[in-house]
Amino acid sequence: MKTYSPKAADIKPKWHVIDASGRTLGRLATEVATLLIGKRKTTYAPYINTGDFVIVVNASKVKLSGNKAKQKVYYRHSNYPGGLKSVSYEKLIDSDPTRVIEYAVRGMMPQNHLGRAMMKRLKVYADDNHPHKAQLEIPESGAAQKKVREEVKGGIVER
Repeated sequence: MKTYSPKAADIKPKWHVIDASGRTLGRLATEVATLLIGKRKTTYAPYINTGDFVIVVNASKVKLSGNKAKQKVYYRHSNYPGGLKSVSYEKLIDSDPTRVIEYAVRGMMPQNHLGRAMMKRLKVYADDNHPHKAQLEIPESGAAQKKVREEVKGGIVER
């Protein structure tokens, strides 16, 4: 029996919608990173992008445990002397809530060109509206649409 090696033509990414409202940031980021990397797929290989597309909605409603909302600070440096910049979680969630989830997921991805390619498959939106409804392939029949609506309310949709 030969070892299976996935080819780029064999990979068919799915689209997942995850509702972030009321979810803890770290647990949400872990779930999103696993889907982006494709670790739960049978075609997973560490040298090729086998992950799926992930849409995260309601990013502004994500929560943190304990006092982290007041204590968490995001840092960046411009590589110039005195170029250290910092912004608190509260200020960042008010100005751009999508960045909070992107930063958390990016820290869990591989730190190489493949990880950057996987991050391009992440779409984060502050509210319920997103322009990717066509990719979700919602069925036409009434019973199937009702089931999809129930899955969307439950948090994750897999198509």
